[in-house]
Amino acid sequence: MSEMKTLSVQKRNTLGKGPSRRLREEAIVPAVYYAPDGKNILVQVALNPLNKIYEQVGRTNVFNLEIDDNGTKTMHPVFVWDAQYHPVKNTFTHIDFYGVELDKEVKVKVRLRFVGTSKGVKAGGRMEVYREEVTLVAKPQDMPRVVDIDVTNFDIGTNLRASGLLLPEGVRVEYKSDFSILAVMAKDKAKEGEEEL
Repeated sequence: MSEMKTLSVQKRNTLGKGPSRRLREEAIVPAVYYAPDGKNILVQVALNPLNKIYEQVGRTNVFNLEIDDNGTKTMHPVFVWDAQYHPVKNTFTHIDFYGVELDKEVKVKVRLRFVGTSKGVKAGGRMEVYREEVTLVAKPQDMPRVVDIDVTNFDIGTNLRASGLLLPEGVRVEYKSDFSILAVMAKDKAKEGEEEL
């Protein structure tokens, strides 16, 4: 469990498109902090520090949001919950921070990253990927940024299901039925496998 990063933001009192547009012209992004108790606090954050921390934590790692309210600073553990982007510049235009309690589990969608080349594929088979992300349940500081799946030893006939994911301690995958994540099959069976799903 590494030390949490901190992003400093300022409380804002202005609403509406005009004030938000003026903020963006100054490379400041309007945002909202959603507290665990249901309160919403309007904040604003400089674009460069936001870009930097987002590269490090994405939407799956918790970090500290330091809210400056006219010189009074408070610290809140958060995730990036939602983000809106400029259609051309691809920069943030609005962001939502979701407050959490560090001792309570949260649910977060986490990307799967497939590593290596399956020996079944090397032998002429085909790997079908059915899921590229899964919903994980963990305490905020235990949530992984990404889940790596080493497919090197997956032979033809391998079917990896949610229950077979190797996850860090304290992390579990949420599912109602034990869904398939990927399968390695002979090429002539690939279509048949797709029809069964």
